[in-house]
Amino acid sequence: MHLPVLLNEVIKLLDPKENENYIDATLGEGGHTLALLQKTSPAGKVLGIDLDPETLEIAHRKLQAFGDRLVLANDNFKNLEEIIDDKKFKEISGIVFDFGMSSRDIDESGRGFSFLKDEPLLMNFGSDAMLTAENIVNGWPESELEKIFSLYGEEKFARQIAKGIIARRIVKPIKTTFDLVEVIEKATPNFYHHGRIHPATRTFQALRIAVNDELNSIQKGLEASLKILSSGAKIAVISFHSLEDRIVKNFFRDNKNTLKILTKKPVVPAQVEILNNPRARSAKLRVAQKI
Repeated sequence: MHLPVLLNEVIKLLDPKENENYIDATLGEGGHTLALLQKTSPAGKVLGIDLDPETLEIAHRKLQAFGDRLVLANDNFKNLEEIIDDKKFKEISGIVFDFGMSSRDIDESGRGFSFLKDEPLLMNFGSDAMLTAENIVNGWPESELEKIFSLYGEEKFARQIAKGIIARRIVKPIKTTFDLVEVIEKATPNFYHHGRIHPATRTFQALRIAVNDELNSIQKGLEASLKILSSGAKIAVISFHSLEDRIVKNFFRDNKNTLKILTKKPVVPAQVEILNNPRARSAKLRVAQKI
């Protein structure tokens, strides 16, 4: 079951009113959008954006009862300005970004996001994306592999893992998630296999970020949101690791003359939410209002 993260907190801080329009820049399966549509009835609209056409279709089926109050766009939120021009979506009272992966992406997409399933090493959200994780691990030089594992994954054994990948791909291409997990486990010390997280967690995160150019997209999406929102509109952002949260924190700070920060410290899930949805444990919510 899809569980939107920090839903009550997002709605409380955005404080949507009847007939207002909102953007859900990361629609997923529509949890935040559903709440926004309910709060903005009878005539408020939500523009839902998602890069994955299959996920978009699932959300459409779930929310079809709202008719033309739901506007959908199969695109990357970094193209926000072009999207709202194309959809003629105006008078926007707020926007939500949720950078977490949906349970469906991890459990059902078959694209290699999970190191617990043996799947093709793709890790792309858009089905027509050109770059894959397989391309990276089998084609990029050792120095670049080490760089992304260290920078995007904050992986302390980045060098050893990069060297292990090079040694393995000389003998045989790395095609699947389990191929890569095997390389990571061989390249890292035994104690690392018994820590709080799986030894492949950070490497998989780094590859996913690189494949989808996620950090650059976040920066562009935030910059675009500031351009399209009018005075009084709010930006709510949920991040799931330090790299994302740092971008959001710095963006809000760097635009202090344009934005009033409504969350002095990031809002985190209550313990009861974490118990019901363990994937919410690292979520942080920051909200700002355009002056």
